Amino acid sequence: MTGDVTGPPVHQDGVGEPDELDRLWTPHRLAYIRGENKPSDATSGTCPFCRIPGLDDAAGLVVHRGELAFAVLNLYPYAPGHLMVCPYRHIADYTETTDAEAAEIADLTRAAMRTVRAVSGAGGFNIGMNQGHVAGAGIAAHLHQHVVPRWPGDQNFMPIIGRTKTLPELLTDTRALFADAWA
Repeated sequence: MTGDVTGPPVHQDGVGEPDELDRLWTPHRLAYIRGENKPSDATSGTCPFCRIPGLDDAAGLVVHRGELAFAVLNLYPYAPGHLMVCPYRHIADYTETTDAEAAEIADLTRAAMRTVRAVSGAGGFNIGMNQGHVAGAGIAAHLHQHVVPRWPGDQNFMPIIGRTKTLPELLTDTRALFADAWA
């Protein structure tokens, strides 16, 4: 790669030499990287998804509570408005859900999509479950479905080149907005 056409070429080898890139620091992500909020074991006693339903909605970032599952904002979102749908029951694998739990997880996922579209005009969604640590589950012991809204050009180069994610508002504000709009 080259820098300014009038100056010498800039080599970006990642070894530590100046590369003329600006840095957008995200120190709040360090807690996630260090695993500071991760459970110390796989039991329900240390599981954040088991602990959240015992908190009030604002403190737990709960957007909606169903009978068998709930919708909650991701504390470490992939994109603005990133929700997760979790069963109350501490289970790890989708095959362990009852028919009623699977149906409510699906219904809450659809309701989450409708709500986010109505509130923020999301153009699309990434929806999925990472089953097991090797599949990318940050908390593999408690099933959770990601509902990640997307917009044209929303994350573009930031996470790919800039290794940074952008959030336009506080999670508590997003939670209140979604909770108020949930039909």
